[in-house]
Amino acid sequence: MISEKEAREIANSFLQASRDVAEPELAIDWGRVRVKEGYLIAPYNSVQFLETRDSSIQLLDCWPILVDMSTGQARFGLLEEREFWRNR
Repeated sequence: MISEKEAREIANSFLQASRDVAEPELAIDWGRVRVKEGYLIAPYNSVQFLETRDSSIQLLDCWPILVDMSTGQARFGLLEEREFWRNR
């Protein structure tokens, strides 16, 4: 079992490693990160959106990063899992 702090570090590393150079700079929305049923759920978007919250520049289809806190494995959430990661 990993700690929430470790899971947050894993999520951040996963996001940065998955980013394509053509994409805008991405960041985790730390204020919306939560733990649910053994998973850290880490929403993210562009740095520009997170700084301004201007919906006209929000990136779409940014499924959150899920970190399994029993294994430390990170992956992007799936559309089929939306009810799990969308609701608090």
